[in-house]
Amino acid sequence: MMATKKADGVLQNIGNKENIVYGKSNIPVHQPQKQRLILGDIKNKVVRNVSRKPVVIKQDFIQKIPIKIQRIPKPKPVEVKEIKNEVIAEKFYTNEMDVSEVEVLAEAFSTRILPGDVNDIDAEDSEDPQLVSNYVNDIYKYLRQMEIQYSIRINHLNKQTEITGNMRGVLIDWLVQVQVHAKFNLLQETLYLTVAIIDRFLQECEVKKREFQLVGVTAMFIASKYEEIYPPGISQFVYITDKAYKKKEILRMECLMLKTLNFSLGRPLPLHFLRRNSKAGDVNATTHTLAKYFMETTIVEYDLAHYSPSHLAAAALYLSMKLLDNSPWNKTLVYYSQYDESQLLPLVYRLSHIIYTAEKNKLQAIHKKYTHSKFLKISTIPQLKSKLVQQFAEKHKQSTN
Repeated sequence: MMATKKADGVLQNIGNKENIVYGKSNIPVHQPQKQRLILGDIKNKVVRNVSRKPVVIKQDFIQKIPIKIQRIPKPKPVEVKEIKNEVIAEKFYTNEMDVSEVEVLAEAFSTRILPGDVNDIDAEDSEDPQLVSNYVNDIYKYLRQMEIQYSIRINHLNKQTEITGNMRGVLIDWLVQVQVHAKFNLLQETLYLTVAIIDRFLQECEVKKREFQLVGVTAMFIASKYEEIYPPGISQFVYITDKAYKKKEILRMECLMLKTLNFSLGRPLPLHFLRRNSKAGDVNATTHTLAKYFMETTIVEYDLAHYSPSHLAAAALYLSMKLLDNSPWNKTLVYYSQYDESQLLPLVYRLSHIIYTAEKNKLQAIHKKYTHSKFLKISTIPQLKSKLVQQFAEKHKQSTN
């Protein structure tokens, strides 16, 4: 989907099969192309109408049809101006524009005019078709529209009478354990999409306590089929619940959840924006992994569920860069993330408070997950107990008092 995510397959050019004629042996036989002259090959032909009376169409009649040639007026200039670093066309003359002007306009739309102090991070990607450098900025603009369209409301559990924010955190923590210990080997995208499906469903439908685990399992079942190449079978999801639910119950809940969400699962994930921001910041693997750890710690926090994925990704990378090498949040990062430092600091303070109090938290699945060498044991680095984290955490306390 994304410009920075490796494609799962390559489309094959199968050609136009509509022009193939099959013989008796079912072997395709290509018909020879007969060249037809304009009006020169049209002869007196008999066309039968409904009454079966012959109607003769003469060539002389066709030649006497008057043909009017209208001169195309000279195209008017297209006014292009820069607003918020985006090239937009103020006038678009579809009927009075020649090919050359269309090409110029298309180039203006596909090329983002950058400020002088902003680096073009896609300059070296033009030769790689999988990175779609011509469209990547438009893709992320679309993703920001989608995160608004499929947003999570503040206090979205207000409709629930039996489900609380703490119960939500316990359920997600259990799902992380399932992902790690059940040997599902699921993608991180699957986990984020699972949480998004749960929250979007809970803010629309009231769920009973006895069905809450069923909602979580079904959300992961749906997310697996959406993200994974080889998703786990439904029997495996029945097994992880210790057979508390049957297959037909999961399938029934799947239908209900998909209808409630109108089959729209395209809400962007924080990982999508983090990859773009990490490229803009030119960070190394350690900084990127630490930012992923910060982002994932937020999924069990009910008070952070309403934050947009792009906001979470930018704040996580900001804190990671500050802790590891104290890199500044420069104008290139501001441009591509669309968040400046003042917008990020409140959320950075909240992230720091989560990290500073991680050992006291009862939900330890994410912390233990990132102690694995696969994630560079990033949750055990000494920078997480630094004075800077403590200072940021104290600022969060002061802001909430």
